[in-house]
Amino acid sequence: MSSQQSQLIATLKQQLRSKGLTYRQLGVALDLSEARVKKMFASERFTLDRVIEIAEMLGLTLSELTRLAEQQQAAIHTLTEQQEAELTADTRLLLVCVCVLNHWSMDDIIRTYQLDSHTCLLYLLRLDKLGLIQVLPGNRIRLNIARDFDWRSDGPIRRFFIQHGLSDFLNDDFVREDESLCFTHGMLSRAAMHQMQAEIRRLRQRFAELHSDSTSLPLTHRHGTAMIVAMREWELQAFEKLRRN
Repeated sequence: MSSQQSQLIATLKQQLRSKGLTYRQLGVALDLSEARVKKMFASERFTLDRVIEIAEMLGLTLSELTRLAEQQQAAIHTLTEQQEAELTADTRLLLVCVCVLNHWSMDDIIRTYQLDSHTCLLYLLRLDKLGLIQVLPGNRIRLNIARDFDWRSDGPIRRFFIQHGLSDFLNDDFVREDESLCFTHGMLSRAAMHQMQAEIRRLRQRFAELHSDSTSLPLTHRHGTAMIVAMREWELQAFEKLRRN
């Protein structure tokens, strides 16, 4: 299957999630079992008629579905050094960027933070100029950047987070029901390390999917949530000092 077809199927899944439709409900509408629907999406084996049928159930024409798929595929997944540097050079610009990535409206931002409408609009236009968003009529916002975009290795955003955010994030006892701090250690082969990296990428993608699912809820029902998943070859410094030369 081509990447375009895979993106089309991914867009169908995203639209199903955004409308709160389950595979079971879709199966009932298509007169298929839930297991058959799951297998169909997992294998990405769809006839064109089936794609059109599901799109119409979602209130979309085939051309509208294709346009949505193209927009998602064209989303920016890595910022340039200059884009990251400009964001981290102005805390309020970074704040507005984080808000729009979390699907806040301009009204949400000015209602929550110490920014008036004129100042907020100027920041939105700066993000537009950077190519990260499009400011549409009525101050509506369209994202050009993928929600799970990658930080540059040793880039301005990563350095900013390590300097200003990491210690603050970890300064918690992580005992609440909706909190978690896990640490594990073992000895892995290089092949096993590569497998774990793939699992981490899938976890990040799942986080992005759940974020997308939550955007249909009112802002009062959504909560800023952070997750750190890290892995590297490592030994406690106290142990390292005890090694023989």
